[in-house]
Amino acid sequence: MPRLPLPPGLALLSLSLLPACSTPPAGHPQPLLTQRCPAVTACALPALTPKTNAQLADSWQQHRAALEACAAQINSIIHCQQNTP
Repeated sequence: MPRLPLPPGLALLSLSLLPACSTPPAGHPQPLLTQRCPAVTACALPALTPKTNAQLADSWQQHRAALEACAAQINSIIHCQQNTP
């Protein structure tokens, strides 16, 4: 029975598709994507020197806002770490 000549490009293409037909190795499947939690940065409180009651009230508000921002960052990292496999 005569064989049809196969162009070199088709032969290479068919050989490159052979590994795709194999089954994956047994064991724990590897995740395709990994989730990374955000990097931890230091929380900084503003250094203030209030001289009046109004400045003291303003500095208290600024410190409270800085502490809330720090707590939000910590909470987001904790949430990320708990949801990461």
